[in-house]
Amino acid sequence: MGWFGVRVQNPDQAPEIAKLINAEFANSASEVQAETEAAMAQGFAQQIGDIGTILIAVLSAVFFTILLVAGNTMSQAVRERVSELGTLKAIGFTNTAVLWLVMAESLLIATLGGFLGLGLAWLIIASGNPVPNLLPIFYLPTRDVALGAFLAVVVGLIAGLLPAINAMRLRIADALRRTG
Repeated sequence: MGWFGVRVQNPDQAPEIAKLINAEFANSASEVQAETEAAMAQGFAQQIGDIGTILIAVLSAVFFTILLVAGNTMSQAVRERVSELGTLKAIGFTNTAVLWLVMAESLLIATLGGFLGLGLAWLIIASGNPVPNLLPIFYLPTRDVALGAFLAVVVGLIAGLLPAINAMRLRIADALRRTG
């Protein structure tokens, strides 16, 4: 047997009861380590390693990947709309106006995706802890939601910057030549 669960009526007495259980088996052949569920989860997490550093490394890689995918998507969108961009410039849109249109599209796509993900995460958390036995404290702080919203905007800005600059540099003659 590896684990035994002991349910106490008053959670405030759990550390005292754990000490009593440890004292009962202190000098026996089957010595035990009694602790609260939260302490056990914390000890288990510490066995894996520095969870914070691991999460930051993984999330940084995910952020970079999302940035590459979003940038590639925006570049492809600009390449597919060469004739439309050329038409806009032919009817009088300035280079700056075209740049802002592409940037606005990039921001719209990134923020819609980011806010949708944040909203789904909030709905999951609002309906209760999805894994109460594994993670007794599971919540989504407001500062993390704000950070997620900020990062969605950053992804939109960075992903749209290079395609917007390329769209701004596009000349009308080049656009017409590409479309035939």
